[in-house]
Amino acid sequence: MASNNTYIALLRGINVGGNNIIKMTELKAYFEAMGFTNVVTYIQSGNVVFRALRQEEDLALYIENSLKEILKKDIKVVVVSSLEMRNIVDNAPLGFGKEPEKYRSDVLFLKPPLTTAEALLQIPVKEGVDTITEGKGVVYYTRLMSKATESKLSRLITLPLYKDMTIRNWNTTVKLATLSA
Repeated sequence: MASNNTYIALLRGINVGGNNIIKMTELKAYFEAMGFTNVVTYIQSGNVVFRALRQEEDLALYIENSLKEILKKDIKVVVVSSLEMRNIVDNAPLGFGKEPEKYRSDVLFLKPPLTTAEALLQIPVKEGVDTITEGKGVVYYTRLMSKATESKLSRLITLPLYKDMTIRNWNTTVKLATLSA
């Protein structure tokens, strides 16, 4: 599927905790109605791989406005090109996601204008439990499974910057890179 116009839309806050329920078959149809092609959804958490002829910088806004019109809901979207997703996977910190029995590894995808520098200053971490590392447009977040209850990741949802990001676990991130390749 990969081309210079293949993208991944990461919809924030759908099908989580019984909120903003959208069937993936419907989401696929919505994306096709927006004029996108080769649309593929992955799992229920709002991941859509698609091809577009539009310029990348308008894609997130176009999708958000279209979904608002269709669903009558504000759903924030982070759009990443297939090349960016590949780079996110390839440039992960050394060992990131390699020991799932010991560490939980997540990627925090940031919605511009939020920058990684701003996010790193605000993301709560517990020393000895949580580790955050800057990436291009993302923050890599790892927490020690044996001390997961001490992690500060759950505090993130109470902060204003949370509305400008969406989180995917490492396995999902790798799968999306593969699907968009």
